Amino acid sequence: MMNFNNVLVLAPHTDDGELGLGGTIHSLIQQGKEVTYVAFSTAEESVPVGFPKDILKTEVKKATLKLGIKPENLIIYNYQVRKLNYVRQEILEELIRIRKTKAYDLVFIPSLHDIHQDHTTIAQEGVRAFKNTTILGYELIWNNMTFNTQCFFRLSKEDIDAKVLALKEYESQGKRDYLSEEFIYSLAKARGVQVGAPFAEAFEVVRLFL
Repeated sequence: MMNFNNVLVLAPHTDDGELGLGGTIHSLIQQGKEVTYVAFSTAEESVPVGFPKDILKTEVKKATLKLGIKPENLIIYNYQVRKLNYVRQEILEELIRIRKTKAYDLVFIPSLHDIHQDHTTIAQEGVRAFKNTTILGYELIWNNMTFNTQCFFRLSKEDIDAKVLALKEYESQGKRDYLSEEFIYSLAKARGVQVGAPFAEAFEVVRLFL
């Protein structure tokens, strides 16, 4: 997988990274790459009744572990859900601080065509902070007005199985259609068909350094 060894995943909310590129994360780790996962909001204000307010913090720890991410490579912030744009500068400063801790050579952000306000903020500030690094935008098709499938990671069934298992940890998120096993396999299969592979995940090329 070229010479990307230090990978950074920027997830506006816990579960966005697993949804957008869970299979790719698993594949990269299997290849011996280092993956750091940053979640900016644990969406405490949106947690359903009956669950502890910090349930998503627990769930993201279990989910990322299923993909092979080391606990020390998981960074969780508690910014308020749907309000990330109000702390844009603070987030940018945190991203710059993260950039200085490790020599990242590949950064994943939400698609720049994602219309969720929190996703837009993380995508834009991610580009600002990491403009001298290769950046790929991941797809969350229910939030994307358009999506250019310019880059693909070919994946195995094991990679998608790991993605499904990771997403099963989000019990607090209930029966959302995009968490269904059927949807996850179907999209990975469709992306695979585009590139002659059993499964794949697609990305937009934001910045590419060769």
